[in-house]
Amino acid sequence: LRDFLLVYNRMTELCFRRCVCNLNYRLLTGREESCLDSCASKLVHSNHRLMRSYMALMPGILQRRVADSASQDPALPAALPDPPVAPS
Repeated sequence: LRDFLLVYNRMTELCFRRCVCNLNYRLLTGREESCLDSCASKLVHSNHRLMRSYMALMPGILQRRVADSASQDPALPAALPDPPVAPS
């Protein structure tokens, strides 16, 4: 939850600084609103792509760590149980 909030706050600040240029009005202009939608959409899609890559790479990284640990200390188990599958 903390990581999600950090990403959300960074995205909000980045898009606001990039898109909102006039603070004299209470409401966003059409151009600002369109820019914010586009900016947020790009960041959300890139975050989803990064998370998919992370989820694909993580099991291999964990297996290598376990193998390295097992080679250093034979008393440890040789493998971890399969990681939980993220919902689609």
